Amino acid sequence: MYSRHLQSEVERLSLSFPVLSITGPRQSGKTTLCKMVFPQYEYINLEQESVRVAIRTNPVEYLKQYNSGVILDEAHYLPEVFSAIQVLVDEDKSRRFVLSGSSNFLLIQNISQSLAGRVAILRLLPFSLSELGSAAAPLSTDTLMLRGFFPAIWGDNRPIWNVYDSYFSTYIQRDVRLVTNIHDINLFTKFIRICAARVGNEFNSSAIANEVGVSVKTIQGWLGVLQTSYVAFTLQPYYRNLGKRLIKSPKIYFYDTGLLCYLLGLHTEQDLAACPIRGAIFENMVVADRLKERFHHGLDNNLYFYRDKSHEVDLLQEEAMHVHATEIKSATVIHPEFFKNLDYLRNLMQNNILSTQVVYDGTIELPISHNGYINYRHFNQ
Repeated sequence: MYSRHLQSEVERLSLSFPVLSITGPRQSGKTTLCKMVFPQYEYINLEQESVRVAIRTNPVEYLKQYNSGVILDEAHYLPEVFSAIQVLVDEDKSRRFVLSGSSNFLLIQNISQSLAGRVAILRLLPFSLSELGSAAAPLSTDTLMLRGFFPAIWGDNRPIWNVYDSYFSTYIQRDVRLVTNIHDINLFTKFIRICAARVGNEFNSSAIANEVGVSVKTIQGWLGVLQTSYVAFTLQPYYRNLGKRLIKSPKIYFYDTGLLCYLLGLHTEQDLAACPIRGAIFENMVVADRLKERFHHGLDNNLYFYRDKSHEVDLLQEEAMHVHATEIKSATVIHPEFFKNLDYLRNLMQNNILSTQVVYDGTIELPISHNGYINYRHFNQ
């Protein structure tokens, strides 16, 4: 059993909110976490049609019988339950409900309509490196990226390719069709694989639309599907003028490198080592891990990247009007070139830079100073 950092936030917020919402990808450990934190709660899986039929007749009366608390898994399958929960918690503020689901869009949509002000919203992603701890330490970087970070692989030791093949099939057949009406699932699958091949690059809707053979509007809608179903996320560009963040193209990443490698057709560590975009996959792992650390401590996404006509910095983490800047390199040794863009950004932003660092795929972890600005840090801590 691996400890999840989100557990402390779940326990803390359960004291103040009658309803907790925990979203995240399928098989990220939401149900396990809920049952572990609230063993006395009744568990109800709304993915089962027979259960939905039993509740739908009179959801208020059905839920009222459970005084010790209720975990409603995949709650977005039964929208009527949200209004019933509102009635029950307004009548008795001591009642407790936990809503979990893999469709962020449908869950949040129903929450905003019925439970605003009564619910704390949390997100659980696959394991972070710090959650895996010593279990990840002996493994090579290629093995880590290929395995990915879903609990089924680490906890149950299932075959990697079979896990992701099943995951992707279930995602296409159930989650995608639930969120939106996609007429040609083959084109949508092609779109996902094209996104995988462009990981770590700017998301160009027009170019992808031409390659897939659909409209730009369709591509933008499909990107929203990937985001709301926790398959992929975007990183916005950082500008001092905050409005520009919504105008320039974001970069696309996947929440899990194991699924990413599956989509790229990478079966073995040798395949990954020879892959021409291995560096982008490594960058994806670092960026996703930073995002996990944010979400698993109940914090919002504060990650960006910087790019102008001649310079790019892979990752900026914002604190108020200041930033921590990180360059991400998949090389196993340090090169002077790694410092160039960080030095440029520090000269540009001056006191607005709190720290700079290089994350690389080396085996030596040493706090070596470069102009007082750079710390080298071995990624596999």
